[in-house]
Amino acid sequence: ESGARRGLPRPLPPHGAGGRLARAYPSTALGPPERSTGIVSANIARSNTTRQKMAISKSAMSREAVTHYEVVESFGTPPQASLIRCVLETGRTHQIRVHMTHIGHPLLGDRVYGQSFKASLNNLSEAAQNGVKSLNRQALHAAVLGFQHPRTGKAMSFQSPIPRDMAELLKALKRSSK
Repeated sequence: ESGARRGLPRPLPPHGAGGRLARAYPSTALGPPERSTGIVSANIARSNTTRQKMAISKSAMSREAVTHYEVVESFGTPPQASLIRCVLETGRTHQIRVHMTHIGHPLLGDRVYGQSFKASLNNLSEAAQNGVKSLNRQALHAAVLGFQHPRTGKAMSFQSPIPRDMAELLKALKRSSK
């Protein structure tokens, strides 16, 4: 086992606790949240009804989950969708998807957590609907990962541009809001 491999897992706090692990995710959600910035703080646990899903829960088995969000841009008049930057304070399975659905704004293309909002997609332009269909996944991208180097303590940050399929969806949304 290399020195880097031995040193990396232990110093990073689990799930970003303690602020030493930074993650930012651009996502495209249905409609705009009521407030342009906010914090969703709602515990998450495995769903009682569908074991493959996670859900908001107050059970003893639930774990703290905190997502900060900021609306970057809204599309349509009235707005039908929004580009939202989500920053995780914690890191639970499907956290952003569960939290955004919880506040009524599921991610476009999310066939697991956005199913109850499927009819709302009909409000999008035809081009935007086609963009969601061609995305073939939820409109979520891990754009930023930051942490302290385990040996030097130096802040490390890595960025990844929005992938082509999500960029095409954003273009379709922009065209339809003119």
